[in-house]
Amino acid sequence: MATGQPFHNVVGDAALETVASGYGFLEGPVWHPYEKWLVFSDIPNNRMHRRDAAGRIECVREPTRMANGNTLDRAGRLLSCEHAASRVTRAEVDGATTVLASHYQGRELNSPNDIVVATGGAVYFTDSTYGRMAYYGVPRTPELSFQGVYRIDADGDRLTLLADDFAQPNGLCFSLDESRLFVNDTERQHIRVFNVTASGDLSGGAVWAMTRGEGAGAPDGMKIDSCGNLYCCGPGGVHVFDPSGDLLGVIATPEMSANFAFGDEDLRSLYITASTSLYRLRVRVPGLRVF
Repeated sequence: MATGQPFHNVVGDAALETVASGYGFLEGPVWHPYEKWLVFSDIPNNRMHRRDAAGRIECVREPTRMANGNTLDRAGRLLSCEHAASRVTRAEVDGATTVLASHYQGRELNSPNDIVVATGGAVYFTDSTYGRMAYYGVPRTPELSFQGVYRIDADGDRLTLLADDFAQPNGLCFSLDESRLFVNDTERQHIRVFNVTASGDLSGGAVWAMTRGEGAGAPDGMKIDSCGNLYCCGPGGVHVFDPSGDLLGVIATPEMSANFAFGDEDLRSLYITASTSLYRLRVRVPGLRVF
């Protein structure tokens, strides 16, 4: 872990704690700020687990259609990106499943990867091809010729392709005021930034930062904290950038990190899904509630 003063002021000096281990490949952690639980996906084992406020972990969904990224909408309902089914779904209060997106212009999506929800309710997600590969999904030929970033309107009536010039789009997050959307590209090892228009469309898309370094890992899960610092998985662990895109330091992880979420009562626990294990790090600057 880097030890520069700005990095220390954001992340602190707490030790990384192993919360649980023995999984296949963990992804998609999301913290419910009111019910006080953490949900995360084990992609190859086709399960979703929940850790409650007392630290108890139980399987809450099986099968999951090899779900990857998860988030909560403004009503607290769980949204999931299903690798094996190539769709975005919403878990309803009564236990039913609503399919929010599965096809674009009549062709099956690749394999939705990660997902965020804007304040107004619109859903943004990335659609890479990792869920069409063995172990992380079901091998099959893509029907689309590109890997894109999409928006589902708040009413669920329309799916809009926002960008199609990625190699493998993956993690995404909004700026604090939601005027910008950051999207990383795993294959190209960089983070891009887009302006969000009044209609919810995207413009721009310049490279904002690179994730360089030694160790296993590449751009994957990405979040912003309450001071506008951007966290992104990358080589060696979780890379932390200041609001201008300068690298503050790297949170080293013993396994390749894939995603993370800010949780616990004060949103100062960084829960990291890193391959076979779930880790926790207490940080100085809290994260943001997802709703």
